[in-house]
Amino acid sequence: MKKFSVFAAIVSLAIVSHSGTWAGEEIIIKRDAAERFVVLPDGVRFPEGITANPRTEEIYVATFDFGPNSNALLRFNRYGQLVAQRDFGGTPLLGLQFSHWDNKVYICNFGASKIQRIAANFNGMTEIEDVASIPLIGPPLPRTVGNPDGTTDTIMFGNGFPAPNALTFDKSGNLYVSDSFQGAIFRIDDARNCKTPCAVTTVKHDGLLATAGFPPFGANGLALSRDENQLFIANTGDDRILRMDLKTKEISVWAESIDGADGIAFYKGRLVAAANQGDVVLILNENGRVIAKLGDFLGIRRDGSPRGLLFPASVLIMDGKIFVTNLALPLTTTEGDEPEEDVTKYTVSRIDIPKDLR
Repeated sequence: MKKFSVFAAIVSLAIVSHSGTWAGEEIIIKRDAAERFVVLPDGVRFPEGITANPRTEEIYVATFDFGPNSNALLRFNRYGQLVAQRDFGGTPLLGLQFSHWDNKVYICNFGASKIQRIAANFNGMTEIEDVASIPLIGPPLPRTVGNPDGTTDTIMFGNGFPAPNALTFDKSGNLYVSDSFQGAIFRIDDARNCKTPCAVTTVKHDGLLATAGFPPFGANGLALSRDENQLFIANTGDDRILRMDLKTKEISVWAESIDGADGIAFYKGRLVAAANQGDVVLILNENGRVIAKLGDFLGIRRDGSPRGLLFPASVLIMDGKIFVTNLALPLTTTEGDEPEEDVTKYTVSRIDIPKDLR
């Protein structure tokens, strides 16, 4: 992250406010960019994970519900019509990743602390296979944070529940997994061929991957750079995008103030990020600077579905479009203070990537 003097920051802010550009690059803002693509079946709530089979253009959505017998993996065709539903009972699901090697969908089963998979052409009775259990390694060591006056604060972490959140494959078929509570990145080597239960390697266990912030999820969305030397990691509670050098395992802060950084994905060298507390999808350039703000929360429709984005959780990019799950999950305990409480129908939105960025 670059550091600027106070004077330089004020001057830069003045330029942005006046012209809408930063260093010659226009910021694209389109509040109404998100259109409704899918409405989930009645009784199915809180869509979170999303992936797709690029060949068939079928889209898969997983739910993050803590009610009894309530979670499902849903399969939609390219037109947003429901093709199949596989129930997972009361175990909440998070990230999904399609594997073209074995034509299966890999699943972060948050409730069971497992990575699972299922045939991509599943139906309501298709077998769910356990791939690996996420190991219990405990919370990371305390993190020391510097203050402007030269003093330091120490953040202690206590949550040790194995919490697999997001997935991404590299070109060799190795599967990276983020753990939001233990503050870790894991890897399953050759996930499609390893003998189950597959071995799980700890790539990094670090306080930068945990959080004491809100929402209380640390390491979340994952995306590999094109050369696969860098792994980008969203830290939701810290509002950050981190970057880890996969050779040295060093982690640095790549972007700040992403309000609830959640699902991320690369598109033509730019990072697309869901900001779940900002109700917006952001596109960042190679320096971590925001160049587009797409979507917003625009109220609740009469049918009980959100208009625009509401707690956007995961992103999928296909055919020049961004598909976004609207988790719409109430997080506070005060009744009546969140629009998420008014949602009765849950959706996936679709956003056209601006022509200037295609």
